[in-house]
Amino acid sequence: MVQKAKILLVDDRPENLLALEAILSALDQTLVRASSGEEALKALLTDDFAVILLDVQMPGMDGFETAAHIKRRERTRDIPIIFLTAINHGPHHTFRGYAAGAVDYISKPFDPWVLRAKVSVFVELYMKNCQLREQAALLRLQLEGGGKGGAVAGKESAGLLAELSARLAAVEEQAEALSKQLDDESADAAAVATAAHLERKLTGLRRALDALEPGTGGGSAPLPSQN
Repeated sequence: MVQKAKILLVDDRPENLLALEAILSALDQTLVRASSGEEALKALLTDDFAVILLDVQMPGMDGFETAAHIKRRERTRDIPIIFLTAINHGPHHTFRGYAAGAVDYISKPFDPWVLRAKVSVFVELYMKNCQLREQAALLRLQLEGGGKGGAVAGKESAGLLAELSARLAAVEEQAEALSKQLDDESADAAAVATAAHLERKLTGLRRALDALEPGTGGGSAPLPSQN
């Protein structure tokens, strides 16, 4: 069973959170509420999120300050943030949102379909990254167990390599299709850059996997970085 991605919804108004849940429920992912910046930061201490929808105008810690804290933490700095605001003070206000680390800045009232489409892109990128980490973990296990058990271990390693190669090929195909979709839809630059980063990591993992194939002499090939 594929684990669902978590989406963090941050807004001090319960009716706004309810509206976001109604819009995003069709994505069939796990929606987590936070009614303040402080509550959002607590949720981020224990859970991993695919994307954060963050209201700008909140009492106490506003969206800009919350985003600054998120980007300072190593664990959370790479999570995409979409700012939502009921006001628009012009280019300067929008620039402040992007400067705080947002990948998008949307003024209310917004088109529900557009918001859902934007969120779905980041959810899909997150899922692909999770698959990539899984492939890397399996590959590390194979490397750590290499050379143990003679011919039996060799056969098991060959079988595992074949399985890893097939699963990686499926992820590569999905990532390529996603990149083409982003190009066709003229998506946000941040989403395109994230997809390109994912493809580079996939390429590194493929090279490491190919180096482990019998006859290549690459039994100690290094694994690609997960950063």
